[in-house]
Amino acid sequence: MAPLPTYTQQPWTETYTEIIDVRSPQEFTEDHIPGAINLPVLYDSERVEVGTTYKQINPFQARKLGAALVAKNISEHITQHFANKEKKYHPLVYCWRGGQRSLSMALVLSQIGWRVTLLEGGYKTYRAYVRQQIEELPKKFTYKILCGFTGSGKTHILQKMRERGAQVLDLENLAQHRGSLLGEEWQDKLSPQPSQKYFESLLLQQLQSFNPSQPIWIESESMKVGKIYLPKSLWEKMKQACCIEIQLPINARVKFLLQKYSHFIEYPDILKVKLEKLKYRYGWEKIHHWYQLIDAEKWELFIKDILHSHYDPTYRKSIQKHFSNIKQVRYLYDLSNESINALLDLSL
Repeated sequence: MAPLPTYTQQPWTETYTEIIDVRSPQEFTEDHIPGAINLPVLYDSERVEVGTTYKQINPFQARKLGAALVAKNISEHITQHFANKEKKYHPLVYCWRGGQRSLSMALVLSQIGWRVTLLEGGYKTYRAYVRQQIEELPKKFTYKILCGFTGSGKTHILQKMRERGAQVLDLENLAQHRGSLLGEEWQDKLSPQPSQKYFESLLLQQLQSFNPSQPIWIESESMKVGKIYLPKSLWEKMKQACCIEIQLPINARVKFLLQKYSHFIEYPDILKVKLEKLKYRYGWEKIHHWYQLIDAEKWELFIKDILHSHYDPTYRKSIQKHFSNIKQVRYLYDLSNESINALLDLSL
């Protein structure tokens, strides 16, 4: 007789061959256990169809429709995803509350002969765990904050620190945003930020990989990175941390920003749309001046002006308010490997 699925409320204490989220793609996108794959037993439009049938016709018809759709989707997953899995395959399966959707998948996989574990309480159990951990875990670490004006290469320097073995928490990478008006991440096109919930899942995963006996290096961020809010427990610890400030000549900062934000040179109209959001602070005269510099491709003058008018005053205000505990100031001539290595020799 094939074994029945087993249940767990603490999936993070065991290793599984695969973690399977059987919720709809929309639910999965909002948040999921990091590393999980999405094999929906009901897709987004199908969930709407079943729900409409439940409300407008009756629950019995909805259950029949749901059963047919679930059976069809599980069949496709068996033939497409599970066909080559070995007998020792051991997945964790979960849905929203640990109910019918995950049980339907788990029962079929168990009948085939695989050892299947169900997350009792489903995603809601996992989410409660994240909320509890994200409140408590940040308090167990010591932090060091890397400060500096926009264009000082803080993220670049932190990457070099990581290469040397330092513990670095790259909040901008987790949030897919560089933390300012022009800070949305670009690849071939704009990448959307994760949801607040999935950011917290990724943040928890990162924190759990760190050693509490070693400091964690973080860039001086605001409490809000794009649309993402940092957990209060982490933010409070960051504000109490010691800071090292990087100071770089303005020309070196401009050169670095021209390289880092080259996408705006390629798409100046997008840059103008973003700059328009600053009209309430600086007025149309300043905005039109920036537009003229952009149209004339006077990029160095534009960057110097927006640094002087907007970014540097904003930085000073933020540092004075949140990161005033500056213990060291490090001067760099440029962001060459030689300069950064010399800095790290002193700081690590």
